[in-house]
Amino acid sequence: MLRIGITGGIGSGKTTICKVFEIFGIPVFYADIAAKSVMQNDPLLVSAVKDLFGDEAYFESGELNRSYLAAKVFGDEKELKKLNSIVHPAVFRAFDLWSEQQKNVPYVLKEAALLYESNSYQDCSYTILVKSPLELKLKRVMQRDNVSGEEIRKRMARQWTDEEKEKLADIVLNNNETYFLLPEIIKLHQRFLEESTK
Repeated sequence: MLRIGITGGIGSGKTTICKVFEIFGIPVFYADIAAKSVMQNDPLLVSAVKDLFGDEAYFESGELNRSYLAAKVFGDEKELKKLNSIVHPAVFRAFDLWSEQQKNVPYVLKEAALLYESNSYQDCSYTILVKSPLELKLKRVMQRDNVSGEEIRKRMARQWTDEEKEKLADIVLNNNETYFLLPEIIKLHQRFLEESTK
């Protein structure tokens, strides 16, 4: 079964494109959602988080203490790297398990903001990069999350630039709202269907 990775900077529209693939019956693994889940439910990861950041990282109920953890890693590159170094492998495990459960489908999509940064692109047959102009990304995220442009730029600074990602991408979709993307997505779907039967 083909595994297709799809990524793009914050506000690029990658999730919207994934929804189109879902309409075609293609299962999509959302890495960010999975990360939240494994931080709660993967015993290996829970143990590693406590080892690194202390038992206070979780409440007595077993629920993740998000504000405590955020305070620990926010603005501290070294601590964030430590956290990512244990979360990413747990998300990889979750994706492998999820992929095995997808039956009778020609291919699956993995939507991940940090597809290249985490090296998980190496487990994909192909990768798609969704690009958008900066102003458009800012506008979308400000409307969606009700946050300031400055806050969004801070988030963007923690991700690779489109130029860096493009060097590793097999396919680039320009989501700049000046032309209709659906025909391109349909073409990609057909291509992956054909590839999956080889």
